[in-house]
Amino acid sequence: MFEPIAGLVCWKCGASLAHLSLPLSRRDECSSCRAELHVCRLCRFHDPAVAKACREPVAEEVRDKTRANFCDYFAPVAGAHQGVSGDAEAARAALESLFGGDKT
Repeated sequence: MFEPIAGLVCWKCGASLAHLSLPLSRRDECSSCRAELHVCRLCRFHDPAVAKACREPVAEEVRDKTRANFCDYFAPVAGAHQGVSGDAEAARAALESLFGGDKT
């Protein structure tokens, strides 16, 4: 059964994952950046603001939210890619100016 994942993008690089079907396998990877996809960061229950960073109360804790896991509650969600925020870009620019980064 092929069910496309409309609007789903890689949690790490933002590349489209529309070519994949549900359910995602534990071994599925992004074809663009090779990031593992069955990870907390791509799950609808992932929430850094709550205990164990997971809104599913009975799920076992997964320490590395960016590595493939065996969580039975995993449910991919669109919009998991956060990108680089303006604050991160400003911090990176400040570090480059301080330590003599690339001046092109």
